Amino acid sequence: MHLPPLSLVLGGISSGKSAFAERMVRQCGLAKVYVATAEARTGVQAEQISAHRARRSGQGWRTVEAPYDTAMALSQVEPGEVALLDSVTLWLTTLMIDDGDWKEELDILIEVLLQLRSPVVLVSDDVASTPVPEDALSQAFQRAQGAVNQRLASHADLVVYLTAGLPHVLKGRPDLDAVDAPW
Repeated sequence: MHLPPLSLVLGGISSGKSAFAERMVRQCGLAKVYVATAEARTGVQAEQISAHRARRSGQGWRTVEAPYDTAMALSQVEPGEVALLDSVTLWLTTLMIDDGDWKEELDILIEVLLQLRSPVVLVSDDVASTPVPEDALSQAFQRAQGAVNQRLASHADLVVYLTAGLPHVLKGRPDLDAVDAPW
């Protein structure tokens, strides 16, 4: 499968977006770099991280843990490699928890993405169809995540939305038939 310079894979929680993005990257034929933005702050997060690691085990992934210097980690991707950043949502969460300037960091991330000579696949949660939360912090996060997804989608060559593990192309012309289905 040929990957465009920038792909964005969106979906709700447990929609299959990470597994789909991993299959896209595996099937493009380049050396694989997994840029992980998660931190195990809870037991559930630790289990999810473990499951993601197990799914990639033995498949030749080079993993870079980058919950903070994510743009810097991506800038280190070499020509001949393909990067999978999983996930934009956890990157944003870390920035907001640590009171970082997510708008400035997003500008930096986009600048790096547009300068890379290697394809990148981004994974991000869609929060547009979720109910508006009651607390102010969750509302701020939901608005920020929506803004981040819109900015990234505007720069992406390919945008795919996953529902129940099924891809829906929102932008671009991919060869999705080349992506092995999990069934």
